[in-house]
This record gives sequence, structure tokens and C-alpha cells, in this order.
Amino acid sequence: MKKNVLIVTYYWPPAGGPGVQRWLKFVKYLPEYNIHPIVYIPENPNYPILDSSLEQEIPKDVTLLKHPIKEPYKWAAMFSKKKSETISKGIITEAKAQTALEKLMLYIRGNFFIPDARVLWVKPSVSFLKNYISNHDVDAVITTGPPHSLHLIGLQLKQLLGVKWFADFRDPWTTIGYHKELKLTEASKKKHKDLERDILQHADDIIVTSHVTKSEFKAITKQPIHVITNGYDYVKLNEMTLDSKFTMAHIGSLLSKRNPKMLWRVLEDLINSHNDFASDFQLHLVGHVSQDVLNSIAGFKLQSFCKNFGYVNHEQAVAFQRKSQVLLLIEIDSPDTKCIIPGKLFEYMVSNRPILALGPKASDVEQIIKETNTGHYFYYNAYNELKSQIYSYYLAYKAGNLQSHGIGLQKYSRQSLTASLAVLV
Repeated sequence: MKKNVLIVTYYWPPAGGPGVQRWLKFVKYLPEYNIHPIVYIPENPNYPILDSSLEQEIPKDVTLLKHPIKEPYKWAAMFSKKKSETISKGIITEAKAQTALEKLMLYIRGNFFIPDARVLWVKPSVSFLKNYISNHDVDAVITTGPPHSLHLIGLQLKQLLGVKWFADFRDPWTTIGYHKELKLTEASKKKHKDLERDILQHADDIIVTSHVTKSEFKAITKQPIHVITNGYDYVKLNEMTLDSKFTMAHIGSLLSKRNPKMLWRVLEDLINSHNDFASDFQLHLVGHVSQDVLNSIAGFKLQSFCKNFGYVNHEQAVAFQRKSQVLLLIEIDSPDTKCIIPGKLFEYMVSNRPILALGPKASDVEQIIKETNTGHYFYYNAYNELKSQIYSYYLAYKAGNLQSHGIGLQKYSRQSLTASLAVLV
């Protein structure tokens, strides 16, 4: 018998960026497992990134429910459109460089909109969905965050109707890096913690994207926790010709805190010490890049070697992945980011291009790269090792045999991951 599953998500095409990919792909494959997805989304969202090409991937038989949302970022744009758009994208300027207006906007965002700026959608959504569920067969409800305010919708529907409820955490809540940047008062910090605990203790099942997050949540709840990572859905493109230059490409956002100065220093050193490397090397940045990162690149005299392409749609991003010589994966050097597995990692893994990753010790990314043999992972104190590996990649490029030899990738396909989800629901 077919199951009807209600999925509550903020991000949905034409939204772009990583937040939309996970549930768009699950919805694509759930019907293969006799599950009919009913997707509830905002009618008038304020998406910071748009990618209309993703609309082509929405299954024709999915049921879409929409309800209006009040967007505080639209109000904030009346005071500063640029700062509002920047903060909504998650790009937070380093504290020492923040303007008074930016500090005020962060303070308001952190303390007046808990857990996040979409909290005003909770009450009308609960009213709308309570009526819908009462008049339709719904076997389970899944809420996905961030924004974590959507989990409050699931909590209230659980309390009101007794529905089976899954809380899906694409990212952690109170332990994610940017949480500390919100200028929270002690009372606000406590409220965040209390809400997080309520969600984790009342959801029937919890889904997370990393084993580190599972370990963190196990200290808060005894409810079942399942790890279903993000993954890849192979995109068919025309044959890609590899870049003639030795291109190292980073696909995705490079925020102020994700600024690998050690990497820039290594590249400057290689350029200054090897004329052939200097002639062949190019750095490609594909996605939103903070000014702090661009300033660092200029400070290491790399601007003439760097091409900043800005945001591109998903298909174009995949094309960059497949034609670049080396793919960069950069994470902040902090215990808070051990659990972060960027969605692009899985697409990187099937691009047949070697990955060069920087991040904290004992991260999920480090383990995945090692087990799949798709690249090399370095800590931020491994200057000489990083320099040696980049030059080794360069020599392989010159010899015409630079490639990746991934193993065991199938379990990270979106279809395989959806099979794991279907077993739960």
C-alpha cells in the first residue's frame, strides 16, 4: 500500500545552493519505493540564491502545498539590501570589520528571531497543515532544517495530531560555527538550547547527515538517530575536456571564516620557487566568495592567477568539477565543523578528479575521502605535506596521468540513500 509522506521544507526550486538538493533528490526517488511525497513550501520565499534549472527535476506527480510566509530579510533590505542579502546567504564579515549596522542586524537576527528568521512561518503553517492532515491520509511528517524553525512545525503537529514525525538535520543547530556569530544574549542561548532539546526528545526519529552530529545528539536524546548523508545524482553532460592549465577549483561559497591562508601561502611559495608551476597554475573560484577571502588572495599576490566566476547554476557547477584538474574542499579549522559534510563532496567524488581537502582533525569528510580513495585531506598545521601533495598533483598533470581512483561510491548515490530513507518511513 502506498504511503503518503508530508515533507516540510523551506528550500525548493527555484532556490539554488546546497540546501535545496537533499530533499529535491529524495522526492525524485521516493515514488520508486511506493511513497508519495507531499511537499509543503513557502508561497513567497526570499531565496538568497536562485537556480531555475533545478525546476526541471521536480517530479510531475509530486503534490505541492504552498502557504505565504513573512520574510524579515525583506524588511531588513529596506535599511541595507546588500547587508541583508549577505547575511541571508550566511556570509558574515569578521567581527573586527563589521559596521554598526551589520552588528545591529546580527543582534536582531539572533535574539528576536529564535531559532531563525523563518520562525514567523510556524504558526500559520501549523494551522494550515493541521487542517490538511485532518482531511487527507498522511502517514508521516518530515521536517528538514535549517531553517530549524521548521522543526517547530513538526513538534506542534506531533503534539496536536499525534502524527509520526521525523526531524531531518542537514546541519547541526547550536553547535554550527555561525551560531556563535549571532551576538546572542545568555537568555537567547538558553532558548536555542531548550528548543533544540525539545525537538530531539519529541521527534519519533531523527535523521542527520554525519556521524559526528549523531554522537553530539546522542548526549541530548534517547530517540533513534539515523545517519543518511547527502550524496550524488550523476548528471549527464557532454564529454568534458580537461582544462589545459593546472586548475585548482573551489566550487561553492567561501565565507570569511573559511579562508585557508595556509593554502594561499603554499601556492605563493610554489609559484615563486617553480617557474613552470607559475606558468601553468590557475585558481578558479566558483560560487559566492567573501571580500575577506579575496583580500587574502591579493595579499599573497595570487590575484593574477585567480579567476572568480561567481555563482553558477548546478549544471554549470558540475561542468567545472569535471574539467578542473584538482578540486578544493575547504572547511573551517574548528571542532564545530567536524560534522559538516558539504554536499559538493559527493559530486566531487564521482567527477574523476582528485580532491584536495583542508579541515579539522577527526572530521567526517576526512573519513569519507580516505575510505573512497578520492583524494587527500590535510590539517591546518601540515604546510610541508600540503605543499608536497600539490606539487605531486602538478607533476602528474604534466605527465598526463592526473586522475582519481574512487572506490565504494555507489552507497552515496541519491537512489541508494533514498532506499535507506524509505526503510525508515
